[in-house]
Amino acid sequence: MPKKLLLLPPPSASSAFRVPRARPVPPPAMNAARTGYRVFSANSTAACTELAKRITERLGAELGKSVVYQETNGETRVEIKESVRGQDIFIIQTIPRDVNTAVMELLIMAYALKTACARNIIGVIPYFPYSKQSKMRKRGSIVCKLLASMLAKAGLTHIITMDLHQKEIQGFFSFPVDNLRASPFLLQYIQEEIPNYRNAVIVAKSPDAAKRAQSYAERLRLGLAVIHGEAQCTELDMDDGRHSPPMVKNATVHPGLELPWNREVQQEEETGTAVMMAKEKPPITVVGDVGGRIAIIVDDIIDDVESFVAAAEILKERGAYKIYVMATHGILSAEAPRLIEESSVDEVVVTNTVPHEVQKLQCPKIKTVDISLILSEAIRRIHNGESMAYLFRNITVDD
Repeated sequence: MPKKLLLLPPPSASSAFRVPRARPVPPPAMNAARTGYRVFSANSTAACTELAKRITERLGAELGKSVVYQETNGETRVEIKESVRGQDIFIIQTIPRDVNTAVMELLIMAYALKTACARNIIGVIPYFPYSKQSKMRKRGSIVCKLLASMLAKAGLTHIITMDLHQKEIQGFFSFPVDNLRASPFLLQYIQEEIPNYRNAVIVAKSPDAAKRAQSYAERLRLGLAVIHGEAQCTELDMDDGRHSPPMVKNATVHPGLELPWNREVQQEEETGTAVMMAKEKPPITVVGDVGGRIAIIVDDIIDDVESFVAAAEILKERGAYKIYVMATHGILSAEAPRLIEESSVDEVVVTNTVPHEVQKLQCPKIKTVDISLILSEAIRRIHNGESMAYLFRNITVDD
């Protein structure tokens, strides 16, 4: 019996010429245009976008397309010129002399990106404005807390900043804050640019800056000196209620409500002996030896330089033959360049967290240290979800 042949249907044209499925192509190297992140500058002035350009060059990315300008009536307008949907957005905002305009530019750009459906909005604010107004004084307000709430309301989800005036400011925010440090860059400058730095001593111009100065001294293995006291009470001391209530000799006070200091004043008048008040500061003294050495004054902010100039004069009287002033944020407002040029300070070293090109033209003693490297690395690590601990190595608690 013949076997039955099983006939199969002829192959179709599609199956006969089927092309093998291509393997998925791996994503390209990190590029701002293809990996889901953008870097924008929220400032309308060319001097303030310099830091943003340095950061994007290190990242190998392009600066995001946006327009930030002031209208004729003084209002700030921000226009985003490309799609940011579902991406991580980093807004770089340096703070020029016009602080309030810079804050509004940042808030408006963050809100514009939020309404454009950006996934995360990270503010890169090297110098955080209003950081000195982080404590209550008399009938004032904690403006730094207000600004933190405004940034959160505008849509920011993360902040990268540097050397906050008070570390406790991080508690004002309802989202993560990375407070980077500029001390490694300043320490490197001391080791490479200051001749014979082993003969130097780190100086704190007030007891409040002693911990920061101690941190520098320990890492450089140098001596420490502290300037204590002041010649007269400052305006800031008058504002915080140090001299209230006023000393009125003929005021009638109920015997049961008499304050202790009233009795001390009466004792001073009767016996002729001077009694120092609890908040009264002693005369200026330098705790530590600076004779025949290089004095390096360290602080976080240089704004009103009168206190630094006074400290330099005292150190010069005590025998210091060269004086450097180093700080993270060089605001250098008002007559700071002229005062520095006419003072005993030999060099002022600050980072580029705040634009100060105009001040450098007025005073050649001002030198700049670039910190764009650590900011660009922080952006890369946050976008890739990597740990930030590497950026805080060799950083002490008091730094």
